[in-house]
Amino acid sequence: MPQPLYNTTNLFNWLKYTYQLKHYIKLSLILAALAIGAISILYTTKLANQLKTEEVKKVEIWAQATTAIIDPDVSAEDVGFYAKIITDNTTIPVILVRQDGSIEARNLDSSVLCNPEKIQKKLASMKAKGHDPIVINLGDGEIQKVYYDDSVLLQKLKYYPIYQLAIVGIFLLIAYFAFSYARKSEQNKVWVGLAKETAHQLGTPMSSLLAWITLMEEDKSNANELAFSEMKKDMDRLHIITERFSKIGSEPILKPQGINEALQLSIDYLKSRVSPQINFQILFLVDEEMINVNMPLFSWVIENLVKNAIDATPHSKGKINIKLTKIKQHICIDIKDQGKGILSSKFKTIFKPGYTTKKRGWGLGLSLVKRIIEEYHSGRIFVKESQLNMGTTFRIILPKSKML
Repeated sequence: MPQPLYNTTNLFNWLKYTYQLKHYIKLSLILAALAIGAISILYTTKLANQLKTEEVKKVEIWAQATTAIIDPDVSAEDVGFYAKIITDNTTIPVILVRQDGSIEARNLDSSVLCNPEKIQKKLASMKAKGHDPIVINLGDGEIQKVYYDDSVLLQKLKYYPIYQLAIVGIFLLIAYFAFSYARKSEQNKVWVGLAKETAHQLGTPMSSLLAWITLMEEDKSNANELAFSEMKKDMDRLHIITERFSKIGSEPILKPQGINEALQLSIDYLKSRVSPQINFQILFLVDEEMINVNMPLFSWVIENLVKNAIDATPHSKGKINIKLTKIKQHICIDIKDQGKGILSSKFKTIFKPGYTTKKRGWGLGLSLVKRIIEEYHSGRIFVKESQLNMGTTFRIILPKSKML
């Protein structure tokens, strides 16, 4: 007998490990980005505050020099020193407002300096920023006020963390998309490998069953006839399973099919194989609608969802409600159970490969369902609603067929 390429226990453990590892890696990336951003903001804010304090001191010295330079008692040597202080201020925008309302501005844009109206707007902006003006007392009741703004360097320093966070964010997005691409590639390899190997392994018992059926066809006794009938059903079932798995690795052929009929065929098969205490309530469309569907894969989706609903139902006793509705150019299939429900935080997680709440399970069922619906049938599947101990509703959305 050929050895399987994938050991089921090892595959399940590998899927579970990789799922947890990737979850921790994503969480680590987010935490690292937040830490970098927080440290950057704190450090840059500290530098900005230090620079701001220095600039206030420079403006105060500039104001003192402006006062001293017009003092007649100041020597010519000191006048030169104060003049140098005034001219050395080339970075901090200042506006000196005299007692008579006249204005002297320094270190503003040339277009502002040449336009008195723009200077007034700049002055109003400086006042609005809340910097307390520096008061120059010239004596005899004459007072001048110096208004100032942050230097260009300080303004850039304030915005630096934003630029840095943007760069970190872009890096994080690139890393996330690269990580997601690698994860999807790994998932595809697992799905295709598992599907092909399962189809291959099923081929051996199918061949054996086919041989037995051929022999039993020659013996027409009643006992053999009954056994033959049941084995024929199992043979047909195995053929369907093999066909399903063999299609996972390739593009399936979609054919127009009535949605009512497709759903009815899937449910009819399940009814005879589940507990009689499970009550199916199906609301079909009044007018049949066509969808492009691959029946073996579509029935697999319905069987997976219904079996999960039954597993979630206490004591396998309750109702399974299935409802078909039309929304514009799409058909909605809602499958509702009376089970234990799903936490809202797990609505997306349950579709990830390797995630399962069952003691025996690979966590591939809903992953394959999502792949079949979204990638092969161009539809959508999601948890529409769920309440703990009240039940869960899955919704499938499929486009209507354009071939009528």
